[in-house]
Order: sequence, then C-alpha cells, then structure tokens
Amino acid sequence: MTTTEPKPILVFDSGIGGLTVLREARVLMPERHFIYVADDSGFPYGGWEEGALKERVVALFGRLLAEHDPEICIIACNTAFTLVGAELRAAYPQMTFVGTVPAIKPAAERTRSGVVAVLATPGTVRRAYTRDLIQSFASQCHVRLVGSENLARMAEAYIRGEKLEDETVLAEIAPCFVELDGRKTDIVVLACTHYPFMANVFRRLAPWPVDWLDPAEAIARRARSLVALPNGFEPLNGEDPAIFTSGKPDFATRRLMQGFGLAVTSR
Repeated sequence: MTTTEPKPILVFDSGIGGLTVLREARVLMPERHFIYVADDSGFPYGGWEEGALKERVVALFGRLLAEHDPEICIIACNTAFTLVGAELRAAYPQMTFVGTVPAIKPAAERTRSGVVAVLATPGTVRRAYTRDLIQSFASQCHVRLVGSENLARMAEAYIRGEKLEDETVLAEIAPCFVELDGRKTDIVVLACTHYPFMANVFRRLAPWPVDWLDPAEAIARRARSLVALPNGFEPLNGEDPAIFTSGKPDFATRRLMQGFGLAVTSR
C-alpha cells in the first residue's frame, strides 16, 4: 500500500455526458479517486459564441485546478476540447489535459463501405479541428457531418429517465444514413459523450445496422497511459464528488450521480 494517496483525476463535461468516460476510466484506474465537473450552467455548449466559451472554460479551469490539484484532467466533451484544448494547455502548462475529439481516424480505418457519418453538436461540426481530422485521416472516405441542435438535451433527459418520442430521436439521427453509389453508411461516430447513453435507442431506430463508434474506452486508455500505477495499490471504495457549476442540479440528476457513485457537492 502506498504511503500517500494518489491525486484525483478530474473529468470535465458540459453536462452529464462525461459519465460515459468516467465509467470506463474507473475500470482502468481503480486506485484513483475522481472529481466529476459538469458545467451545467453553461450547457449546452453548441450555441455559444466561440470567444465567450473559450474565456469561460479557461477561467473555470483556473479555479478547478487551484481547488482540487488533480493529477490529470480529462476533457470529456468534444465541443469544449476541439475549441479550447490548445488554450487550456497554453494557460496551464503544468497540467496534462486528455482531450476528446471525434473518432474519425478509427472510423476511417474500420469502414468497409467508405461512407461514414459523424453525429455531433453544431459546435463540433463547425470546428476547423474536425475538418482537419477528416482531411488527415479520412480523405478517402465520404464523411457526412451531422450537427444536431437537440440531441445533447434529449440525451440528458433520457439519462434522467424521461420518455422520448421515437419520431423526435429518429429525426435527429436520420441524416447520418447515406446511400451513395450503391454504398451505405456503415459507421456513425458518436462525437458527443452524451450520445452513447442512447446507443440502444439509436440501434433500434436505425434504418439499417451500423457500427456506433463510442470513444469513451479509448479516452480512458489514453488517460491510464499517462497516470502511473503505484505499487501495492488497493481499489478505492466510497463516493467521489460531483460538482455542478449551477450549484443546484435537480433531484433526478442527484439520483443519477448517486447511481454512479458520485456525491453532489456545493461549491
């Protein structure tokens, strides 16, 4: 057993979608405590003006790093990292940031039809970062970028146990399904960490079977590679803190956090 407790891992998202990444990270890093941070007072990020969102997230991390001194930070939000990742690394060079970007490279490697869809937020679709990933890794593919205005909110509602109408969900994912010269979409990249919670719904409603590519495990593996495994560690028990920037998550959200072994704390 180590004599000093390792530093925690901070997992950040605009809402509760980053729980998909937290779930995988805990499997790979059982010796670590985690701090989950949801910027729910800024959610959703997709509609923000870029300069204002950069300023908000960089300032927020200044407080989070000072208060919690994590080992590393996982940015479990495509919209945030594709916009603010470089600024965070420049502002806090002493901290290691593990980012979340659309899984376009593995999609291009796996596709058989050469037709790939990227289901994201409008913010992620707009980013030059996303276009550069396509140019670098998927130039030989037909890549359909689908920016959903509503799906992140719908996923949050679904995670909390609210009922969604099939027609409204199908309307959001339908543009992902492309038929081109006898070929069809065979991979849909889930480029928002909220979306994997709805993967079973997507599979049920999809007009034909596709591979729904969830990046959570890959993000967790990357984080594990950057965090030393201490000798003689023991898996940790007990709840980890969850911080909501609004300071007032509703009852359904608190109950969800408890199910993930997280205790909502006031800031």
